[in-house]
Amino acid sequence: MDPVLIAQAAEAVGNNSDLVKMGLAIGAGIAVTGVGGPALGVGVAASKALEGMARQPEATGRLLANTLIFAALSEALGLFAFLISILLFMKL
Repeated sequence: MDPVLIAQAAEAVGNNSDLVKMGLAIGAGIAVTGVGGPALGVGVAASKALEGMARQPEATGRLLANTLIFAALSEALGLFAFLISILLFMKL
């Protein structure tokens, strides 16, 4: 996208316009929905890891390490989505 066109559009609409506030509120709501995906992913990963540990107890160490790494990465995505939603909401 062309930054000049974006700047011109921002000037045309104005920073305190109701349209901008509405767009920020919608964007914040959409960004909050990004928190649910990682939560489901961590839950599924944990349940599958527990199933794997129950079936093969000798692989518990590897499964636990991989599950914790996956959970940390997934939670980081959720935190990024939450942070973006808070930043958008603060602009209102």
